[in-house]
Amino acid sequence: MPQNIWQRCLQHLERELPPEDINTWIRPLQAISGKSRTRLLAPNAYVRDHISENYLERIRDIFEHLGEARDSAVIEVGQAGKSAAIEIPARALRPVAESGLDTRYRFDNFVRGKSNELGLAATQQVAQKPGGAYNPLLLYGGTGLGKTHLLHAAGLLIRESDPTAKVLYLHSERFVSEMIQSLRRGSIDSFKTHYRTADALLIDDIQFFAGKERTQEEFFHTFNALLESKQQIILTCDRYPKEVEGLEARLKSRFGWGLTVAIEPPDFETRVAILLNKAQERDVQLDESVAYLIAKRMRSNVRDLEGALNTLFAHAGFTGRTITENFTREVLRDLLTVHDRLITIENIQKTVCEYFKIRVSELLSRKRTRMIARPRQMAMALSKELTEHSLPEIGEAFGGRDHTTVLHACRKIEELCEMDGRIREDKAKLLRLLTT
Repeated sequence: MPQNIWQRCLQHLERELPPEDINTWIRPLQAISGKSRTRLLAPNAYVRDHISENYLERIRDIFEHLGEARDSAVIEVGQAGKSAAIEIPARALRPVAESGLDTRYRFDNFVRGKSNELGLAATQQVAQKPGGAYNPLLLYGGTGLGKTHLLHAAGLLIRESDPTAKVLYLHSERFVSEMIQSLRRGSIDSFKTHYRTADALLIDDIQFFAGKERTQEEFFHTFNALLESKQQIILTCDRYPKEVEGLEARLKSRFGWGLTVAIEPPDFETRVAILLNKAQERDVQLDESVAYLIAKRMRSNVRDLEGALNTLFAHAGFTGRTITENFTREVLRDLLTVHDRLITIENIQKTVCEYFKIRVSELLSRKRTRMIARPRQMAMALSKELTEHSLPEIGEAFGGRDHTTVLHACRKIEELCEMDGRIREDKAKLLRLLTT
């Protein structure tokens, strides 16, 4: 009963290994019965070598524990019903697990807002026409803003349109790790073939390539091979790629060949929508007033919002109490206090001055030169957006100015952001610095 043995072995592995490892490497294996052995068929030589190097000994340990001969588990390249020497055809149907994609992250459960609408539109267009719209597509922004969600959603839509497409999702650290392992065991050609034959390659957090010259060299050639054959590349980074130190100039240049889109921290309305959406996914009725409270006090990213909800739901479950505003303030008291301390007017003033390379004393002075006035207006606008202070309180913190001056600054920055791309980029960078 090798099939049953393999299912039992799989249950053990699922308890020991991360879901990403299970989905990427273990689930694609097919178990075939034999006279005295269980043949585990890998879809290609690259997967076979990776299993042999990293998981085969543990699989054999489990087989032995389950009463089977240790050496009865063998790994080969093949497909059920075909000769083990024949690899799966390039356009065969591919299981989602083989791609590393997470089916929880879809376009239909991604909450759209002003902060991410361009990134969402670009990713959808790329997924509908891979290799033909924007190539490469690079999404950048702070942690927990939805970049990974969009990567998975794009990969799933590509597969939905073409189930035979070879879509590969992975974190940049996995790319580095697999390349090192393939060099150690002398299978670098299999590694190259595996990634250069992808119809869509989705890599998360490319900033981890910085300083790794051999990895950048290999990725550079993989990048060129995919682009030349019009295969789609989608990447994410935690900052604008040209700002990543230790990343080769030729890679930075190629990243700019397609479309680079910033994903900003969600605005108030988007944060509320995210909270209500996450609660609905958990079948929890969340009052809008509670969502407003959390969204108003927590401005950083989606992961923090989701973490706050998890804490809230857990306490409600343990105590049996209804989730009200007072209950939320009580349960999230420490978390909300930390977020309040993170963004203060003083912190905003200091960050803006460092960004524009002026002194705080100049920002608070009566000087009206553009070099000082524009950063002052920016700091006032950010103080209004990111803190709970009133206009008079903000004016007082900026050298005793009138509240009408603050209001004018807010309107001026909003107007300039619509007309001037540089001002818009300055504000976006400052928001990332202050909320990440």
